Amino acid sequence: MAAVSPEERFAANLRRHRRAAKLTQEQLSAKAGIHPTEVSRLERAVRDPRLSTIARLAKGLGVSAEKLVAGIR
Repeated sequence: MAAVSPEERFAANLRRHRRAAKLTQEQLSAKAGIHPTEVSRLERAVRDPRLSTIARLAKGLGVSAEKLVAGIR
């Protein structure tokens, strides 16, 4: 069984919290001040998030940044 990469873990955490908040990618991007394409790339683990992006997404979702990086080792 292959290990989950940090990018994949972040992507899963982001997607789970966005869905729990009942937000579309577009709605989250507006709340976080991030382009919708960026949210899509992050959720597909195509792009590594910057620290400032993690903070903006967490604020947009109303969760702590720790929740978005949970399980990353």
